[in-house]
Amino acid sequence: MKTKALSSFFVLFAIAAGIVAMTPAAFADHSEVTITPAPGSGAPGCEDTAEGCYIPSTATVDVGGKVIMTNTDSAAHTFTSGTPDGGPDGVFDTSLLMVDGSYEWTPETVGEQPYFCMVHPWMQGLIIVQEANADEMMGGDLMVTVTDSAVKGGTQVELEFSELHVNYVITATQKGETVYTETAHAMEHTATHQIDAVGSDANPINIEVVSLGIGAPGEEDSWTGPTGIVSTSKVVPEFGTIAMMILAVAIISIVAVTAKSRVVPRF
Repeated sequence: MKTKALSSFFVLFAIAAGIVAMTPAAFADHSEVTITPAPGSGAPGCEDTAEGCYIPSTATVDVGGKVIMTNTDSAAHTFTSGTPDGGPDGVFDTSLLMVDGSYEWTPETVGEQPYFCMVHPWMQGLIIVQEANADEMMGGDLMVTVTDSAVKGGTQVELEFSELHVNYVITATQKGETVYTETAHAMEHTATHQIDAVGSDANPINIEVVSLGIGAPGEEDSWTGPTGIVSTSKVVPEFGTIAMMILAVAIISIVAVTAKSRVVPRF
């Protein structure tokens, strides 16, 4: 009986671990991004939704990364760099992509690249091309590194400062709304902020860190160092991994308890 219980325990653990490993990463990888048309975007209306006509409507990718444009809609579309008013700018053009058609583009310069569908001009999107590791940005002599991880059903943002006693404001926005803001003082080189009001979808969270100066709280007149925006970062929450881990733990706990209590019948 004990042998069978242990075997079941390890089998379920292996299955749960495999499911967790196959779940999408908690946050977007800026070295590659996939863009698809919104379902039914061949007719006007998608431009008035929060998601937009291309998903994601604003995509971020590193210089030298890969942008994969795939038509998953029932209508044919193009992904053409430029704007409906100004026309194509020649950076990239998929031509007419039929259903399941795909095209890849590798950006070579930093900047913002708008694009649209030449067949359905209400469809517009934006690709933000950034330097690799652009989440680490310089602000004068002050450097702030932003990292993030999905914990406790939300997003934990960790800041690493190159200086002590940084006074700053951190703001998080999602879908155009401020979901978190705090004015803080970092007595150490690191600080952690928990952002819970992000919902369960995968809309990007924009993180902005503004330096107010370096010095002791309450002595603003003597603060030194750069002020203004010293770091920006875009993260995409994905809670599937956490849910599967919780499920795995629950299954394993049930097996362990039933084995110990001998509820499982003998065979």
